[in-house]
Amino acid sequence: MDISLLKTFLEVAATGSFVNAADRLFVTQSAVSLRIGRLEDTLGKPLFTRSRAGAELTAAGREFERYALSMIRIWEEARQQVAIPEGFTRSLTIGAQYSLWPRLGFRWLDRLEEAAPDLNIRTELGMPDRLMRFLIEGVMHVGLMYMPQLRPGLEAQKVMDEELVLVSSVRGTTMDTIEPLYVFVDWGSEFISAHALALPNLTNTGLSFGLGAMVAEYIKNREAAAFLPARYVKTYLDSGELYLVPEAPRFPYPIWAVWREDLDAELRQLAQSELVATAKAADVESHAVVDRLRDLNDGEDIEVLGENTQLDT
Repeated sequence: MDISLLKTFLEVAATGSFVNAADRLFVTQSAVSLRIGRLEDTLGKPLFTRSRAGAELTAAGREFERYALSMIRIWEEARQQVAIPEGFTRSLTIGAQYSLWPRLGFRWLDRLEEAAPDLNIRTELGMPDRLMRFLIEGVMHVGLMYMPQLRPGLEAQKVMDEELVLVSSVRGTTMDTIEPLYVFVDWGSEFISAHALALPNLTNTGLSFGLGAMVAEYIKNREAAAFLPARYVKTYLDSGELYLVPEAPRFPYPIWAVWREDLDAELRQLAQSELVATAKAADVESHAVVDRLRDLNDGEDIEVLGENTQLDT
């Protein structure tokens, strides 16, 4: 069985669209149609009902889906096991969004290498949809992300609350002077809603980013400001490259670990315990930044973005 056919089938099933599947797989829509056609010819049954609204699994398609997942998982297990270098006995593949590698993911790797010298570790980078696909297919065993979408065979556990804080590259920036400096970072639907209610004057900046914490590199080299993870920007604050904005709200943003449920229990326990220890250290750094912001506010509590803002009725 051609593994690319199975992956294409699962992508169409997940997105409900040949077009969206083609975009995610970086192939043409005709290539997706040909692959699904080959599968249907081999199985002798239609797997999808096509319509203008998209593609919906038939009864045969729903039945085949669980077998497709099993076949891909077995293939990935075999591929990873064969690829384990000499001197190692186990393998673990970890994925994370860009913002979660520095000061969290990398430190987790350090702890794992020290705790399990026989463990071969592979890493992946991507946005949540890519990471979720890798988890479903068995390419990854665990992923760190902000907005997971659970699927059968996966389990999500909260790692910690990220604290998004407002920082600027211009010393002395206040909420009264921030507007011309501000760039918007898209941290998801909840952040967008809270931001629109609490900071309506900053909703039309003309410049928006979907790059997460990577935006820190942008603003530190320009006169700019943005909401960024406290854990991530601490080094920039310590070095004087970025500055906290007094009286700015914060936004708690949960980090999740999504695990494959079929991961070896002993390896899962090891990886999970080291992640908990890593998160505790990162949480201390995050709280240190929040405490510094509280000091700037003369000890006053820091408002949570959108928490005390209500729509006019």
